[in-house]
Amino acid sequence: MKKILYISLLGLLITSCGGDSKTASVDKAIESKDLATIKASRAEIQKQYDAIAAELAKLDLAIAELDTLKKSALVTTAIVNDTIFTHYIDIQGNVDTKQNLIIYPEYSGVLSQVYVKSGQKVNKGQILARIDDGGLSNQLAQMETQATLAKTTFERQKNLWDKKIGSEIQFLQAKTNYEAQMKAVAQMRAQLGKTIVKAPFSGVIDEVITEKGQVVGPGQQLMRIVNLSDMYVSANVPESFIGKIKNGAIVDVEVKSTGKIYKGKVRQIGNYINPNNRNFSIEVAVPNSDNLLRPNQVAVLKIEDYKKPNAILVPESIVTENAVGEKIIYTVDTSGKEPKAIKKTIVVGLTSGANIEVKSGLNKGEQIIIEGARSVQNGDVVEIIKK
Repeated sequence: MKKILYISLLGLLITSCGGDSKTASVDKAIESKDLATIKASRAEIQKQYDAIAAELAKLDLAIAELDTLKKSALVTTAIVNDTIFTHYIDIQGNVDTKQNLIIYPEYSGVLSQVYVKSGQKVNKGQILARIDDGGLSNQLAQMETQATLAKTTFERQKNLWDKKIGSEIQFLQAKTNYEAQMKAVAQMRAQLGKTIVKAPFSGVIDEVITEKGQVVGPGQQLMRIVNLSDMYVSANVPESFIGKIKNGAIVDVEVKSTGKIYKGKVRQIGNYINPNNRNFSIEVAVPNSDNLLRPNQVAVLKIEDYKKPNAILVPESIVTENAVGEKIIYTVDTSGKEPKAIKKTIVVGLTSGANIEVKSGLNKGEQIIIEGARSVQNGDVVEIIKK
């Protein structure tokens, strides 16, 4: 554009200084077909062109110094500071509890009593239901009577045998009969105990599945009991992180259905790598102080895998990439009369949210361009807008 302007101005100057005669002189030189004459004419015009170009350069410099309406790129900036940078991996898992149990009967019969209802809190060992024993209690009473008689007989035979009265065989028969009766009583008591359904641990009866009066048997569900005080999240983690997760490590557990983030702790790390997906399992204990966690809720574990105390972070949105894959960022040089954009090639690391770590190419205290970073070029004059 400048060349065209210079040629136009040269034409005006030639016209104002006898342009017709100059043009006639040029035409005449061309018509002469004499190379020396043509070259001489061109050299004369080139001198005039150079003189005009020098004058125009002076005028441009004067205009640049006096023009207050010149256009500059509008940008916002920020000073680079170092900070603690922590990177997390996000792993999806499921909330669960070891104390979430379906209670099954151990004895077949009619469910004669159900002592609890859904939502009721119970203690470990508390009687929840009773199954009709079908006469087992009467049999036990008879066996206990027989056991009492066997005990009395054994004790008398023992006293006689201690005094060397009677035969040894009578003593041994009495002892064997007594022991057999006691074992039979113990077995009957154990069998009768199966007719009583007790709470295996303290918790809440989540659901009563079988009602009073129904015939039940092993394999049939009676009720569900749940304890929500010992909650954890189970998850599968890629084997590449096996050296980065330790027992006792603090983990952020986000449960979106509750809208909360809990501080959990790794309590178990699996010792087996699944060959199908190359993952290993972990369990993260989660406090349930607000009682909002439930089995099978979806949770996201944020596990720390990288930490740097003096990291430089910049917004990822201001980092561009050139044709050869280099990462570019722009800083501001304020050492001259006007602030200018300076292109810098950087090496980046991991991202965290909207920020990215700069490993090299940028130093603490430099001023980086934030807004307008994608619209400037190296060396552009910029105007810094303060917010």
